[in-house]
Amino acid sequence: MSQEKVDRYKQEKVNRKQIMRKQKLMNNMRKGVLVVVALALIGWLGYSAYDIYESGKERTVSEVNYDAVSDYLNGLNAEGSAE
Repeated sequence: MSQEKVDRYKQEKVNRKQIMRKQKLMNNMRKGVLVVVALALIGWLGYSAYDIYESGKERTVSEVNYDAVSDYLNGLNAEGSAE
């Protein structure tokens, strides 16, 4: 081996713990980002599926009779103009 390779090997050996710690940290960060992306994708797919399911359901329609309210308002208007 040339002297350059020997020096590089010695330098790597001295910094091996720092290099390993840095690689471990980067691997954990990659895994964390992948987990967050996977959870976001699963949540989005679940929400989309639920939305499609809900949009296919039949909705109930209610009729409201406003005759009593209209009569009351007309009665108030009649009293106001009579004064």
